[in-house]
Amino acid sequence: MSAALSSLNRKLARDLWSLKTQVVSIALVIACGIGGFIGSFSTYGSLLWSRDNYYDTARFPHVFATAKRAPQSLAERLRAIQGVAEVETRVVRDAQLSIPGVVPPMIARLIGQDFEHPAGMNRLTLKSGRWPAPGARGEVVVNQRFLEARGLKLGDPMNVLLNGKLERLTLVGTGLSPEYIFATRGGGMPDDEWFALLWTDARTLAAAFNMEGAFNSVLLRLSRDTLHERAIEAVDALLEPYGGFGAVGRDEQISHKIISQEINQQRIFGTVLPAIFLLVAAFILNVVLHRQVHAQRGEIAALKALGYDDRWIAWHYLKFASVIVLLGTLLGMGLGWWLGNAMTGLYTDLFQFPQFHYFMPPWLALAGAAAALAAAFGGALAATRGILRLRAAEALRPPAPAEFRALLLERLGYAHVLTPAQRMILRNLERRPVRAASTIAGIAGSVAILIAGTFWADALEWFIDVQFNQVQRADVNIGFAEPVPRSVRLELARLPGVSEVEVTRAIPVRLRAGHRSYRTGMIGVPDDARLQRILDADLREAKPAPGGVLLTARLAERLEVRPGDTLIAELLEGKRVKSAVRVTGTVREMAGMNAWMRLEDLNRLAREGPVVSAAGLSVERAQEPALLERLKEMPAAAVVIVNRTLVDTFRETSARNVLFFTTVLSIFAATIAVGVVYNNARIQLAERAWELASLRVLGFTRGEVSMLLLGELALEIAAAIPLGCLAGFWLAALLIALMAHEVMEFPLVIFPSTYVYAGSVVAAAGIVSALIVRNRINRLDLVAVLKTRE
Repeated sequence: MSAALSSLNRKLARDLWSLKTQVVSIALVIACGIGGFIGSFSTYGSLLWSRDNYYDTARFPHVFATAKRAPQSLAERLRAIQGVAEVETRVVRDAQLSIPGVVPPMIARLIGQDFEHPAGMNRLTLKSGRWPAPGARGEVVVNQRFLEARGLKLGDPMNVLLNGKLERLTLVGTGLSPEYIFATRGGGMPDDEWFALLWTDARTLAAAFNMEGAFNSVLLRLSRDTLHERAIEAVDALLEPYGGFGAVGRDEQISHKIISQEINQQRIFGTVLPAIFLLVAAFILNVVLHRQVHAQRGEIAALKALGYDDRWIAWHYLKFASVIVLLGTLLGMGLGWWLGNAMTGLYTDLFQFPQFHYFMPPWLALAGAAAALAAAFGGALAATRGILRLRAAEALRPPAPAEFRALLLERLGYAHVLTPAQRMILRNLERRPVRAASTIAGIAGSVAILIAGTFWADALEWFIDVQFNQVQRADVNIGFAEPVPRSVRLELARLPGVSEVEVTRAIPVRLRAGHRSYRTGMIGVPDDARLQRILDADLREAKPAPGGVLLTARLAERLEVRPGDTLIAELLEGKRVKSAVRVTGTVREMAGMNAWMRLEDLNRLAREGPVVSAAGLSVERAQEPALLERLKEMPAAAVVIVNRTLVDTFRETSARNVLFFTTVLSIFAATIAVGVVYNNARIQLAERAWELASLRVLGFTRGEVSMLLLGELALEIAAAIPLGCLAGFWLAALLIALMAHEVMEFPLVIFPSTYVYAGSVVAAAGIVSALIVRNRINRLDLVAVLKTRE
């Protein structure tokens, strides 16, 4: 038995060497699948570990609540809530920030901190510099990303508008907080250049805003078995008399929500796309082994006649597949480690962790190898099952010759439209429809992967264009510290370069429908709104109906309401009115979970006069610097946003990620295309070598002979590209559905250039494969080939 196995092992080594280029091409496809799986899931695990480890060490709170102004004495009552383990109160305010040499104002979130007694929750990590000295006025710690984005250094000054007074601040250190791993003002977009986190002395900040003995933000940690919903309800009940804006759990905290959604995307990518690679690898392996088994039909018969058991012969071919999988797994592990490190590095630029630990668990390599081995064994068993069922005597006879018949076109009487070479190509395709269909499917899969992996750039560009050119059409947006009379639009219209002013009102609200509730903003817009439009995903404009509320479709689904239903709106500002409102419509907005009303209806609901909380300005570009300087002098303008700068920052951040993923997926897709086209061409060359050599002897040129083989591949590629484009569209739709995002709903938009790019990459890979095969055709040894028994 050992001698028999030794003979089979030598045969295995010869088979692998004779098919070395095909073995490598299949192993590369497997490596892409395993590498994508390992890279995505190791990044997923590394992000999860980094987040959870940081939350534990920095003691990230479980509940976050804000209020207008609550007395410090309320902290004891908050601690008495059942299940509450820790409570910390603080003062947090947003203010205008200006830096010497930068014209547009920025936004600073000032957070009061007792630097002499470290916080029990949300512990700051000092990355550089020092903590502010006790009692020192104007010393602050800034988040490191803002410092880096602005090119600042410790000791640099900046000015902040504190309650209408301009204060000079000095940077003495940089820090990180688990509350702002993803630093954003709340819109879900990174904004490191225009949004700063400043931790300053708690007593000084409280005095600046007349908050001595009071707080407007509270953090809570809960005991292990506490129901978060009950604790949140109790916190809201205590804070309501003091202008509470509604408590939220950790799952609704904006930074945590965005990080969790990004982590979940890695898990989905690591499941869907690698599965396609492994299916393609199984198909190629099945075709190669099928060809190998049938080419060695006589050898298998001889082995059977010599007494080799069917199981040994089957194991021989399974080992052939196993060697390819092993090679692919080793390459995939290296690729996965590199890919995971690279993706982790991209997230390092996006998220702010004190340490980013990348690791690749051994189970990932084992799981990837097991999946690849299962796919390969499936292909190998399918290829060997038929031949192994034959008896030795029957297997020694050559297979029955293939049946040839006239083409469908020939039977219909259109033979004259085809040249002889074209008829030969089409006959071969029609004779093996399953193989042709499988080849087309494999090539189409590479096109689909490329489209599904790169369409995000199109979706982002479309999202930016719609949100900032058609929805938010203002050049500059202003947020007021307190609601102001609607007549403020007249004052704003007189500022330099302002050509149009549009005012809006936003009130924090909790919407209730039965036992379901959601905290969002109720936005009031004028009937003739032009700068703040409400557009659905198809760019159709929607307007709130008189006396009702218009909901984002995702919010309506979450509350399980439809037009005509009634909601309870609990306004979390001003008189804190609770009233029933009728849902008059829904709109599939791409950003946010919003509720819209007519401006007059919202003010009537709030039982207030004609007041507004924000304004959008259309501005002449040349006058923009003068306008921004004037806005810095307006105490009421707490927040000033230049939309153009926000878009530029978003594009710069996303461009790096899009370029990386486009490059990687282009290489992966090209690998699949080369693997499918090259292996199919080599198999056809091996099967038709006698035929092609005969044609060469009969006087056909190398080009004419090559055209018979490569013309067939060209037709398959031509058929695969449009099918791959269609499959790519639906694969992209699947990914969007699986990665449902509450903050943003990415549109299914694929530009024609993406289809052209995907088709071009696959076509180029096919041409490279064809040139390699053409070189082999040119080097055919006619005498040796013609000696081969057919």
